[in-house]
Amino acid sequence: MRFPAATLQAQTHAVLLAWGLQPDCAETAAAAMIHADVAGIDSHGISMLPTYEMLRERGDLVPAARPSTVRDGTVTALLDAGGGLGHPAAMAAMRLAADKASAHGVGVVSVRNSHHFGAAGQYAAVAAERGLVGLVTTSARSVSVVPTRGALPRLSTNPIAFAAPARRSGPFLLDMSTSTVAVNKVKVYGYDDRPLPSGWVLDGDGVPVRNPHEALGILLGAGAGGLTPLGGTAELSSHKGYGLAVMVQILSATLCGATFAAAAAGDGRPVDIGHFFLAIDPAAFREDGRFEDDLDDLLDLLRATPPADPAQPVLVPGDPEATARDERLRNGVPLSGVLVGQLREICGRAGTPFLLDAAS
Repeated sequence: MRFPAATLQAQTHAVLLAWGLQPDCAETAAAAMIHADVAGIDSHGISMLPTYEMLRERGDLVPAARPSTVRDGTVTALLDAGGGLGHPAAMAAMRLAADKASAHGVGVVSVRNSHHFGAAGQYAAVAAERGLVGLVTTSARSVSVVPTRGALPRLSTNPIAFAAPARRSGPFLLDMSTSTVAVNKVKVYGYDDRPLPSGWVLDGDGVPVRNPHEALGILLGAGAGGLTPLGGTAELSSHKGYGLAVMVQILSATLCGATFAAAAAGDGRPVDIGHFFLAIDPAAFREDGRFEDDLDDLLDLLRATPPADPAQPVLVPGDPEATARDERLRNGVPLSGVLVGQLREICGRAGTPFLLDAAS
């Protein structure tokens, strides 16, 4: 079933308001979530509502929270999300980092005491839209990734995103987890009852798990094993993904005093998710406009690389999302029947109208 993006955003906004989010925060969060869906990142859009509802019901999420400024220096700042959804704090932090970069050449903002903020790439893209280079990292709540050679999970998927502005070809936009895949991607495979690619999830003996429901059980703590670091196996250099995940943890959480989820789970502390936002003005290093021109040339050359398979042209990061955005804005965003049913139940519990009775 396909639904117009505006309908999905209206549905998400209505649920968030019913949960008690401040109107502007609900608007920001709903827009960020559906931005992910339109870009084809189904694991970070409206499908997150069941998880957010669970966090709210068990008292981990503070719906009415509003981000506040703890420290504000010339080129740095620290925000506190107040235990609320991460989207409003993340958008405020990236905009503040961009303001500082525009004024001083660089801006660095950290956020603590937050929750999941959706797709990291959209915040890096905010910097690129203003002619800046953006780097975004975040820690996460779930402990789901096994270190290289490990049998038990110790890390989260710890995403990293990077965006840079070009003049003609749209921004370069890299958005990736430091694990082979995200937990929610396994969840989406479960919705569709599709077998997982081999190497996404390992059991405690290091054996690949292909059943998405069994894999999700492992990721939810039903047994040893977990997601693999980027690379998949030690033979395929999973130590690089493992190292990147630790780097992201340090930037996102250790720097601002947020928690390390694996340690918090052991001593009963609540998980405090941290985010990191960096913006750089290329004009601080190059004559105005030369960076964008050179990046256009770089991206053009990469796309012009002769493909190994003529039916599969060479792309650059950001191209698949741009293609998905064009297609889904025309034809609607696809949702599985299972997810639509869950959303109907969420709306019933929230006491808000269900808007997804008719697909486009």
